[in-house]
Amino acid sequence: MSQPDTKIRDEVAELRAALDDANYRYYVLDEPQLTDADYDLKLRRLQEIEAEYPTLVTPDSPTQRVGAAPADGFPEVMHDVPMLSLNNAFDEEELADFVRRVADRLEVTPESLSFCCEPKLDGAAVSLVFEHGELTRGVTRGDGRTGEGITSNLKTLKSIPLRLRGKEWPERLEVRGEVTMRHADFEAMNDKAREEGTKVFANPRNAAAGSLRQLDPRITDKRPLEFSAYQLVQGTVSVADIDTPTHSEQMALLRDWGFRVSAELDVVQGAKGIIDYCRRLGEKRDGLGYDIDGAVIKVDDLRLQRELGFVARAPRWAIAFKFPAQEQVTTLEDVEFQVGRTGAITPVARLAPVSVAGVTVSNATLHNQDEIARLGVMIGDRVSIRRAGDVIPQVVRVIEEERPADAREIVFPECCPVCDSQIERLEGEAVARCSGGLYCPAQRKEALKHFASRRALDIEGLGVKLIDALVELDWVKSPADLFTLSAEALAGLPRMGEKSAANLVAALEKAKQTTLARFIYALGIREVGEATANNLARHFGTLDALMAAEQADLEAVDDVGPIVAAHLHTFFRQPHNRETIEALIAQGLTWQEEAVIERPQPLAGETWVLTGTLENLTRDEGKARLQALGAKVAGSVSKKTACLVAGEAAGSKLTKATDLGVPVIDEDEFLTRLAAWERGESMGAESDADHQEETQ
Repeated sequence: MSQPDTKIRDEVAELRAALDDANYRYYVLDEPQLTDADYDLKLRRLQEIEAEYPTLVTPDSPTQRVGAAPADGFPEVMHDVPMLSLNNAFDEEELADFVRRVADRLEVTPESLSFCCEPKLDGAAVSLVFEHGELTRGVTRGDGRTGEGITSNLKTLKSIPLRLRGKEWPERLEVRGEVTMRHADFEAMNDKAREEGTKVFANPRNAAAGSLRQLDPRITDKRPLEFSAYQLVQGTVSVADIDTPTHSEQMALLRDWGFRVSAELDVVQGAKGIIDYCRRLGEKRDGLGYDIDGAVIKVDDLRLQRELGFVARAPRWAIAFKFPAQEQVTTLEDVEFQVGRTGAITPVARLAPVSVAGVTVSNATLHNQDEIARLGVMIGDRVSIRRAGDVIPQVVRVIEEERPADAREIVFPECCPVCDSQIERLEGEAVARCSGGLYCPAQRKEALKHFASRRALDIEGLGVKLIDALVELDWVKSPADLFTLSAEALAGLPRMGEKSAANLVAALEKAKQTTLARFIYALGIREVGEATANNLARHFGTLDALMAAEQADLEAVDDVGPIVAAHLHTFFRQPHNRETIEALIAQGLTWQEEAVIERPQPLAGETWVLTGTLENLTRDEGKARLQALGAKVAGSVSKKTACLVAGEAAGSKLTKATDLGVPVIDEDEFLTRLAAWERGESMGAESDADHQEETQ
């Protein structure tokens, strides 16, 4: 193999510089200088030289954008700094409230604050890591903490530099941004796909996300994707060395290093500046040539960003302003009623197809009976359709002046359209639900997953995918069918095998020996959690007594109010549910009857609240133990609260309790008192006052 001389090395350097500069001018500056033919000629020459002299190939060469072999899958990668979401503002008043909150926290006037505003691109968020100026890692946002490593795919995007321009960059750098697709490129890609009979994408966002997750980088390379940077991540190693006091200056720096940054980025003052910016951007929205769903507003001063910090999973120094979703008018041709996994009955409008925000919509949710009444909508009406959040289509108003003479009322069914069980809708609730529970095929998968869960019958080895397969094969129509499965039949399922099948059958046999409380919980009765199931078992002692109870009897149980009592009463009055229970008992499910014990109730009539993180028991466990002692456990503090248990990182509830003079105890004191009360010892209210005095 011949070695390259200085002339060849110089030519390679010149070709790479010319190609990198062409990419920068085309994708970042929007100022193309090389024609496509000249670009292709230079790239082909560079490929020829590198083929002849492989030692000259470097990872950041323009020829290496597409080079990786197809992958078997994408590795899971943890973000060094979580990719948090932003809180949303939906109108100008909420934007003004955001500015006031920031100003109050910083103790400055709202008008003195500078904010950096830019479009909220509607694509796929990714993180890029550069080491010594070279792109070494690209990761999807994922769940915010962990994403998928798609470095090879991201290298195919010519708007992402394989090597940073200039030299004044830190040793390690993380840049975040959005991968999008322009409308014109999207339409051209779909037109070609139609001609070739291949997949057509619904919208540019779906196309961008799907293109990034191709296992073969060569496919990604053919998709017209663009990357736009929106953040230089603070908190990563060596980024602190960058001497820029504002976010907007960092964006200018990223542009110099080779990244596309929004041309619509602007720095404004106070709430008025933000509102004016959002209005201007909204007016430009349809002419931008790419999808945006709002604007992102950030405090520009990085020092103030650090001072403001974060709350929950979002920064206090930024907010996303969401534009109103696009609307179109069409005809509501019919209404069908769907049954969800939890039994919710949802009316779905069947529409004359119409394009909304680039997507053909033929169905839209009407949510519930109250929403139908509020809209005054009828079958045959002309209606305005909006994609809520630019995703879920919904009917937002009726064009009453266009109502036809033959328009018909929408009649809500009295029985489930799937299983014919009674539909219940309790007073004060918007959603009507099928009471078929374990019997209803529409709820079957979800009901079985709950039935087998750890806190219910705890059937080891019966996972979500296996339940899906068993239902789809029609092997399991009710929970009782689980106990008829044979090891021989199960062994024939994909990824099972004889050993796994035998283990599952053994686990099913073991699950037959349970407790009354677990069995009640496993039935999946609406709003009957683990603690309530325990209270019901202790109160009634037997399943027969529970099933025979009237609503007033049920309301006498700790933690059971009128709504939960109504759910229980309706559930046990449905013949289908009783048949399911009888079938389970016939399969051998058994438990020891609970002895109905009159236990001391030292906290009867008291309302307690738990807040913060407890180290030695879960909040559910603490709640159950308090309820067993007669207390009601609430989710918020009021003057009627008897005591607040404050764990680690207690927040606003602790502040409110202190303001109202509500007794506060820590976890150690809580455990001490629980143990004493459960032994039958007395601890009076004076202990609360003493402990509160000690902790102040």
